[in-house]
Amino acid sequence: MHERTRLSRRTFLTLTSLAAMEMALPGQGWSARAAEISFIHTHTGERLKIPYQGPGNRDSRVLEALNWFLRDFRTGEVHPIDPRLLDILYQVRRELGGGAFAVISGYRSPATNAMLRKRSGGVARRSLHMEGRAIDIRLSGVATRRIRACAMNMRCGGVGYYAKSDFVHLDTGRVRYW
Repeated sequence: MHERTRLSRRTFLTLTSLAAMEMALPGQGWSARAAEISFIHTHTGERLKIPYQGPGNRDSRVLEALNWFLRDFRTGEVHPIDPRLLDILYQVRRELGGGAFAVISGYRSPATNAMLRKRSGGVARRSLHMEGRAIDIRLSGVATRRIRACAMNMRCGGVGYYAKSDFVHLDTGRVRYW
C-alpha cells in the first residue's frame, strides 16, 4: 500500500518551477523533444504542465508534482498516481489533438469517496480513484464523446462516459465500459 503524503504549497511550487526550468534547458534535464501534457484543475484553478517521455521513462519530480496536483482537493491528501494514467492521457491527446486536460477528479480519499457515494449512486464503493488509478477529465477543444470513443478503442482500462456532466472517467483497471 502506498503511503499518503502531504506536500506543502511551497513544495508544489518548487517542483513546478524545477519542471519548467528543466524543460527550458535542453540537454540539461528532460529531452528537448519531450512531449508535454497540460492540466487545469476545475475545482482549484491550478495549472500544471509536465513533460511526457513515454512509458517507463519517469522522473520522480514530475510524478511528485502530478501527485500533488491530483490530490484530494477536499481533504488535501496526496497519494501516488499510477503513471500509466499519463500513458493513457498522452495517447488520447495524441490521437485527438486538443489542449489542456480539465481535471474534475484525480485521487479521492476513502472519506471523500464515501461522502460522494452518499450523494450519488454513480460512485463505486471500491473506486480506483482511491488507489490513484483513475481520473475524470475533459480535453479542451474535443467533445467528450470523442474522448470516450478513443479511449475505448485503446482498450487499456476502464472508460466511463458521463454525458450529462460532460466528462470521461479513465482508469488503469481491467477493460470495461459504462
